[in-house]
Order: sequence, then C-alpha cells, then structure tokens
Amino acid sequence: MRVAYAETLMDLARENGNIVVVEADLMRATGTGVFAKAFPERTVNVGVAEANLVGVASGLSAEGKIPFAATFGCFASRRAFDQFFLSANYAGLNVKLVGTDPGVTAGFNGGTHMPFEDLALMRAIPGLVIVEPSDPRSVRGLVELAASYYGCVYIRLQRRPANVLYGADEKFEFGKSKVLRDGKDVTLMALGAFMVTEALKAAAALESDGISAAVLDALSVKPLDEALVLEYARKTGRFVTCENHQASGGLGTAVAELFAEKRAGTAFARIGVKDAFGQVGTPEWLGDHYGLTSPHIVAAARNLR
Repeated sequence: MRVAYAETLMDLARENGNIVVVEADLMRATGTGVFAKAFPERTVNVGVAEANLVGVASGLSAEGKIPFAATFGCFASRRAFDQFFLSANYAGLNVKLVGTDPGVTAGFNGGTHMPFEDLALMRAIPGLVIVEPSDPRSVRGLVELAASYYGCVYIRLQRRPANVLYGADEKFEFGKSKVLRDGKDVTLMALGAFMVTEALKAAAALESDGISAAVLDALSVKPLDEALVLEYARKTGRFVTCENHQASGGLGTAVAELFAEKRAGTAFARIGVKDAFGQVGTPEWLGDHYGLTSPHIVAAARNLR
C-alpha cells in the first residue's frame, strides 16, 4: 500500500511541478524516501513536529503547491487537528493529509499510536473529503483523484500489504463505493483493506450457511455513497458496517444518521471498537480482541432480525 502511494506521487510529480511531499521524519515508514531522492527540491521533512507539518503544507498550498503531508494517523488527527482545521480547511486551502497505520494496523506501536478516533474527528470538519483505499489500485486511484481536486482531503492509509481487489482500469470517485460481492439477505459495508478482507471472509462463511451476503467497499466516508447504501438497505433489509475504528463517530455513525434521516427501517449493526483504547499486539490478534474479524461480523449478521 505504501509502495503504491509513493509510486503514484512520483508519477504525478513527473507530470505536475506543483506536487510536493511534506513529512514528519517518517519517510521510511511512509515509503516516500524514493520521492525525496527523485525530487529533493520538492520534499520537506519538518522533523517530529506534526503541527508544523500541517502548517508548512498549508503555506505551500497558499503559494499554489499541491502538498501531500503524511504521518501516523494518530498524529495527523489528534495532534495536528487544530492546525488542519484552521490553517488548511478553514482557510480554504488544498492540503492532502495522509494518516497511516489506522486502527489495529498500528500493531506493535501500541495504544498511543493506534488511532481509533481519527474518522470521528475528521468527519466534524466542514467540507473535508475523507477516503480510505482498500488495495494498491484504489490507493493510486484515490491519490490521483486527490491531486486533481482542489480542497482538503484526509486519506486514511494502511501501510501493510493488501490483496488486489481492482484492475488497472478501475475508476474511483469521491462519494462512491464499490460492490465487491452481490447478495440478497444482508449487506456488509467495510472500510479499508483490513476490514474489507474480513468482510469478504464473513460473506463466504455466511454463504456456507445459506445466507447471501453483499459486500460493499466503502472507500469514501465523506461524502458517503448514500444512494448505494439505501439501495442495498432496501434490497437486503439487513445492514452491517465494518470499520477499523471506534464503532461510534465513523462509517457506522454516518450510515446510522442516513438511516435515521431517511427512515430506512433497516435492521442494522456496527462492527467496530467498542469504546476502548488501543494496546500492543499483532493486527490479527488485536482485530479479534476488539471484535473486528470475520467471526464477529458473521455473528452480527446472523443476529440481525
């Protein structure tokens, strides 16, 4: 995933001299060391100073550049929230903020570095676009889209390898989700590579029990693909959101708000972290511990009435 991110920025930079990269001493983690070697004059490393990361990116944007500023998701959201809110979004600038290692994918970095709340914070910012790619191709598509769009974007990016879900010709749009698997009995809407993988496993397990499960790759949290959500809510009558985040404040809350406002009357459940802090562990162990893995999704789908 991070290789796809860095390679996409390299390709964009060759075509557009305004593409710049801003880092907070995490180029090895983000994978952008190759960008720094190729375009040293368009790379800024501010050191371990995340608020300054966003401030510098905002200044570059004000001068006409298209900055991609990246750091761990916990720092991009919690530590630099005020700077991103005011200096970038309130100012109407063009900053692309990338938060890496979302949720349990932070793994051995532990609870201090494990953002379970970044989506909740970012969703509160007016006009901000929020996306999370699910495979290397969607990384490329969404980064290219962010570069061509004037406005602030928060990209939630898993660094770990992920299964390829999409072909090279797949097109992506802000506010549009993808149907990975059709179904008629229950809908599983998952966000990000970790949860899409688990949702697909859950759908296969449900199928063995005679339950036909659709799987939607959310991709875009804000704007939400309201039309597709409502279409599948009507089609299946049961809906489960699956996210590597607190169960409140993120994708599940966005869908719940939509159902309430549209009086969808759909049986609904949210898979997510239940009001807890992070801790040290492998992503696989943490996923199971926090109830994010396929057996938990299967149980939630079966229990919907």
